[in-house]
Amino acid sequence: MTGILSLTTFAPIVGVVGILILRFFGRPEEPRTLNAARWIALIATLATFALSVLMLAGFDPNQAGFQYLEDAPWFGVFRYRMGVDGISVLFVILTTFLTPLCIIASWKSITSRVLEYMIAFLMLETLMIGVFTALDLILFYIFFEFGLIPMFLIIGIWGGQRRVYAAFKFFLYTLLGSVLMLAAILTMVAISGTSSIPALMTYHFDPGLQIWLWLAFTASFAVKLPMWPVHTWLPDAHVEAPTAGSVVLAGILLKMGGYGFLRFSLPMFPSASQFFTPLVFALSVIAVIYTSLVAWRQVDMKKLIAYSSVAHMGLVTIGIFSGNVQGEQGAIYQMLSHGVISGALFLCVGVVYDRMHTREIAFYGGVVNRMPWYAAVFMLFTMGNVGLPGTSGFVGEMLSMTGAYAASTWTAILAATGVILSAVYMLTLYRKVVFGELVNPKLAAIADLEVREVVIFAPLMVATLLMGVMPSWIFNVTQASVDHLTQTYRAAIGG
Repeated sequence: MTGILSLTTFAPIVGVVGILILRFFGRPEEPRTLNAARWIALIATLATFALSVLMLAGFDPNQAGFQYLEDAPWFGVFRYRMGVDGISVLFVILTTFLTPLCIIASWKSITSRVLEYMIAFLMLETLMIGVFTALDLILFYIFFEFGLIPMFLIIGIWGGQRRVYAAFKFFLYTLLGSVLMLAAILTMVAISGTSSIPALMTYHFDPGLQIWLWLAFTASFAVKLPMWPVHTWLPDAHVEAPTAGSVVLAGILLKMGGYGFLRFSLPMFPSASQFFTPLVFALSVIAVIYTSLVAWRQVDMKKLIAYSSVAHMGLVTIGIFSGNVQGEQGAIYQMLSHGVISGALFLCVGVVYDRMHTREIAFYGGVVNRMPWYAAVFMLFTMGNVGLPGTSGFVGEMLSMTGAYAASTWTAILAATGVILSAVYMLTLYRKVVFGELVNPKLAAIADLEVREVVIFAPLMVATLLMGVMPSWIFNVTQASVDHLTQTYRAAIGG
């Protein structure tokens, strides 16, 4: 299947072309044109998902190296290199799985500049897939950075009242860190003479230089993840973004930071990674405990889930820098699980927000009396976020902490408090919103889930439960690549 990676990556652009034709040759504000744009976007994203599934079906899980390789001249030492391994292929699937659900979720909620909105989402999907498939440093950087633009527009144009502030804060935070990463990339290319990611993963940089390169890359990945204390842009971005924007932000964009640590920091800068592991553990533990406490005191549902994301990403960084198989597998699983569960939680908030136009927790109460099916769906994803056994959240959290325990006992013990605190703030949220009597007369007319919303939640529920009871189908794909990563990392640091 030569070329399937490029086909999967750029398939959404076909939808962009179709919508542009509507834009220039039709009447953009006519209901028929708006519906046509929605259908084009949905078909394009579903076709992209089908291509990614086809790619996964032909993937050899026993091979640790990159597969579906594409290599073509570009300019200078830079080449158009694409490929996936057992780590990146699942993030491609996550991206193509969530994007059609975002399109369906925006079907009724986005009524202004619909064509432009769909174009922004299709462009964003291409750029997100490109991050996980690029095997050239400059190509990776282009995908990584250009993804800021459509997300900036989605927040800044279709967001809430403070959307411009949130959009610029998101843009400036992520751009600043990425400038340092660009300087590091150019330094690496100048020293090694290649921009090939597979080649650089086996190149031995001077340990002193590794320190500076690691810091430069971490400046970008830490903001993207985000790590404490550079997380402050995330709650604002989530609160102001439209529902689908929050889904793709939490579900996919945050994972680029963790993916960057796995793809670059550990294999390319092993000495520096070992040197900075205590610092990463300390920042991650602070993130887990502090942001969990902050989440507990929130009055806005979206902001609570946003702080919850920072806490869960703290477990991811602990798992990654544990440097053992359990930690790496747990971090990858946690990212995939969080992509599904956090996206579903933001969609749950979007359901009641579309009906009542407020996210204030105190406004709700007794929702189960009017929306029993919604209450059941919300409960499943709440339990998944808490890490209940039988859901995907349990597997990732337990493996991350198991890996952390092998690397640092105190780190694992302190991080485990995050599991307790997540139960506190999530169950508090669920009790206040769902249980009891109707606290607001306006809720008497609220309607339960409609067919379109059931279509959105059904695959997310299946994924949450399937990953919870059958984790082996994920591990079978990642095992060879994770084993190779940990073996080369331990060999490089003399472990």
